[in-house]
This record gives sequence, structure tokens and C-alpha cells, in this order.
Amino acid sequence: MSSQKSKAISVLIVSTLAFTVCFMVWMMFGVIGIPLKKQLGLSATEFGLLTATPVLTGSLIRVPLGIWTDRYGGRIVMALLMAATIPAIWLMSYATEYWQFLVIGLFVGLAGGSFSVGTPYVARWFPRQQQGFAMGVFGAGNSGAAVNKFIAPGLVVAFGWAMVPQVYAAVMLGTLVLFWLFSHSDPKHLVPSNVTFGDQLKMLKDPRVLKYCQYYSIVFGGYVALSLWMVQYYVGEYGLDIRTAALLAACFSLPGGVLRAVGGWLSDKYGAHSVTWWVMWASWICLFLLSYPQTTFTILTVDGDRTFHIGLDVVTFTGLMFVLGMAWAFGKASVFKYIADEYPDRIGTVSGIVGLAGGMGGFVLPILFGVLMDWTGVRSSAFMLLYGVVWVSLIWMYWTEVRRTDVMAATSPAH
Repeated sequence: MSSQKSKAISVLIVSTLAFTVCFMVWMMFGVIGIPLKKQLGLSATEFGLLTATPVLTGSLIRVPLGIWTDRYGGRIVMALLMAATIPAIWLMSYATEYWQFLVIGLFVGLAGGSFSVGTPYVARWFPRQQQGFAMGVFGAGNSGAAVNKFIAPGLVVAFGWAMVPQVYAAVMLGTLVLFWLFSHSDPKHLVPSNVTFGDQLKMLKDPRVLKYCQYYSIVFGGYVALSLWMVQYYVGEYGLDIRTAALLAACFSLPGGVLRAVGGWLSDKYGAHSVTWWVMWASWICLFLLSYPQTTFTILTVDGDRTFHIGLDVVTFTGLMFVLGMAWAFGKASVFKYIADEYPDRIGTVSGIVGLAGGMGGFVLPILFGVLMDWTGVRSSAFMLLYGVVWVSLIWMYWTEVRRTDVMAATSPAH
């Protein structure tokens, strides 16, 4: 194996590890928020804001991080980003008031920006025909959301919620050391210094970039939002304890992260367009079924009143969530294949912008879930909202792409 090839594989492995740990930290409130909700007496809206706060900073910082990665290289930017989060993670265990959790959560949220560093950093180590797969493998670090659900509930039950941020701070420190030891930098991967910050931000005017932002707001934003929301959904809807709820919620989070590499491979083989189109339809079907609330109704029959109940049981619900997680894993990879194909020299900038849109979806959606639940009292209103967002993506995709191409083609033509 050539020196360059071995460096590329080493970079891919440690970057994926770093992203997994960053994502695990980013999703921390999805589990520890449940005892905090009880301790602080929070409403559904306040709980939504608590879980979403880290997502806000992790999203807003994505554009500058993507640009800095193009300019200075992924190795140094990723290392500094991870180092910056460690004190805030540790401090979380000493917070007692709601506002303190919100403020510290903003700093912990920096970990979520790691995606916009790792994507261009990893992609540039691989030839174009392998970039979809490489970015998919790196993106599988999304499974940190599932790792959080495996680790955090056990710590909460055994030691209390405050142990979780302390353990996570130690894990982040260890990961930072490993990343620095086994990552590499290549000056050839940097964008020429005559490209200004303003030049790179002009990408926001490109209508294709805006379209990819919309796609990503559902496949990634929806994934983040549901990863944060599902544990308490299971607890409330089906009366499960926190460990069982977290395990079942991981049936969505785990495929939603791990299978991203498969989505990258499919996008390399069949084209980003075809994969994304079928992802949206699979999402549409799943969300339609998930949206149906638990319903009891009475019919007046010739033999008197008869009462029926319609609603998803826990097994069917979890099965649909598993399929939705798979679809979104493929979609997250296919959107970034579009970017690698169409903007090979500006992967960092465009992935930062699209990542920002996805992250903002992950910030806004949990808050809206809480507002809808407080307003309607219907838990499945969260899925009704996501169903509407998928409709927007399908319509936009049909008018800009599908009318001009054969979605069953082996490769996606230029558009």
C-alpha cells in the first residue's frame, strides 16, 4: 500500500472516530434532558429548547469551519475544535439552573461543527470516484447519536445525570490525543490564499445550493431532531423506562448513522439524484404512517355502540423508525455526493452552508415539536410536521430535476 493511500485510510479512521465522539456529545441532552425535565419542571417547549440549544451553535459555526478547513487544513481545525469543547462539557455537570444549561449547551454545541471540518478534510484524500464512499464512512459518525443512547442511560441510572458530562469530557480528551497522533495534513489540499471569505460566501446565491440545503434540512435536520426527541417520546407514549426507551430509540439512530457509508456507495454507483429521489418517497410513506395519532372512536351499530382503537404499537412504530433511519442515512450521503460532483474545488464551503441548513433544521424542529405538543396535546404532531417538510422537498425535486431526467437510469445525468 502506498504511503499516500495509508495516510488516507488513517485520516478516514481517526476522523470518523472524532466525529462519532463529537456527535455523541452533541446529542447528550437527548438522554440527560429527561431527568433534567423532571428536576427543573420543564414544559415540552422548554424541553425542546434545552435539547436544541447545542444544535444551534453546532450549526451556525459550520460555514466558518468549512471555510477555515479549505484555508488552513482539516487537521488543525478539528483538533482545536475538539479542545475547545472539553471545558464546557465538564462544566455541564455543575449546572443547576435552566439558564445555565442553555448557556453551557451553546458551548458544548461547538462539537456539532466537526462535520463541516471532516467532510472536506476526508474527501480530499480520496480520488473523485471514491469520495461518496469516503464521505459516507466519515458521516457514519452520526451513529454517535446511538452510542449516546447506549452509554448515557446506564450512567444516569447508576450514578445520576451529572456523571454523563464528566465521562464524555474524558472521552473527548482521549479522542483528541488519538486524532492528533494518527491524522496527517497535505498542503496541496488547501484552497489558494487569494480566495476571499466573501468569494466563498457567494455560494449562497446559487439556487442549487439552496435546494441541497432544503434536502439536508430533512434528512439530517430531521435525524438530529428525532434523535433528541425519541427517548422521551417512547417514555411518554408507551410508558417505558429510560433504558428501554433509549435502546428502542437507537433502532432509528444507529442505522441513520452507520448506513451512511452504504448511501455513499449507492450514490457513487447510481448517482446522487436517483438515490435522493427514492429516499424522499420512502420518507413520505414512513412519516405518513407515523403521523397517525392513537385514536379511539365509537361507531353506532345495529347491536349498539362499538368502540375501536387505531394506533401504532411499539413494535410497528420502531420498525417504521428503523426504515426511516435507513432512508435518511442514504439521503445524507447522496446530498453530499451532489456537492462533491458539482463543487469539487469548494467542498468545504458548500458543505458548510448545506450543513448549516441541516443543523438549523435540527435546532428548529425539536422546539416546534414541543410547541405543537403543548398546543395540540398530540405526540405524533412531530411526524405531521416532518411529513409537510418532505412534501416541500419532493415538489422542489420534481420541478427542478425529475421532469428532466430518467430516475431509473443507471447513472444520474448532469442537471
